[in-house]
Amino acid sequence: MTALIGVTGATGNVGGRVAARLAERGTAQRLVVRDPARAPQLQGAEVVQASYAEPEALRRALEGVSTLLLVSGEESVDRRAQHLAAVAAAADAGVERVVYTSFLGAAPDATFTLARDHAATEQALADTGLRWAALRNSLYADVLPEFAADGVLRGPAGDGRVSAVTRDDVAEVAVEVLLGGEDGVLEVTGPQALTLEEVAQVLSRATGRPHRYEDETLERAYASRASYGAPDWQVEAWVSTYTAIAAGELERVTDTVQRLLGRPAVSLEVLLRRGLH
Repeated sequence: MTALIGVTGATGNVGGRVAARLAERGTAQRLVVRDPARAPQLQGAEVVQASYAEPEALRRALEGVSTLLLVSGEESVDRRAQHLAAVAAAADAGVERVVYTSFLGAAPDATFTLARDHAATEQALADTGLRWAALRNSLYADVLPEFAADGVLRGPAGDGRVSAVTRDDVAEVAVEVLLGGEDGVLEVTGPQALTLEEVAQVLSRATGRPHRYEDETLERAYASRASYGAPDWQVEAWVSTYTAIAAGELERVTDTVQRLLGRPAVSLEVLLRRGLH
């Protein structure tokens, strides 16, 4: 019997890319999604409805799955609890191995507040006794242009550096890990670590429109984010993305992409010149 791979978050940017690539390889997979109407229609893929907030439905959805891609859930005040419930559901369903999309620098005391939730999820996986791999992905290069929609990249990042990685590279690494069986922590980064000033320069060159970096004070950063009416935890997460860069927690550059894919990681400049999609 062919081993069945489960993929959560298949309607999202990373999960959808992984599911499409697995289908291209003829892999049997089960897509576990909140809204089946939005699920991609892929050869060899069945679709089941469940969410991290529905532990029993998720457990049933995962029965018969050998290896699970557990894509981190949407940012929410209870995301950590949902992740831990999802890990427990996978263990209860008899899943043998979990590949989890974590974050670079995940630690209980990480500067980026949401990276603490990733650390807790990794610990929960370790506590189950299952085989598991954590893909500690750097900040997505694809979102950097969104940070500077008006041509100004604002944030309290100082002269810290970020080794941003493309979603495509993350997805391709995930496929190799799912199919290749490598376990443990893998740090997935882009080919270089750039300051946000350098990111602005890349954006300027690639788009032909001027961009610049504005190093905000913490006070101004909190005030500007709070103006959106977001809850305190969300504002803290937004600001701490930048302070994590300032603290040097996102500057690591690894060879994971090169080692697993046999080619260099795609740079921000190349991504932009190809066109975001």
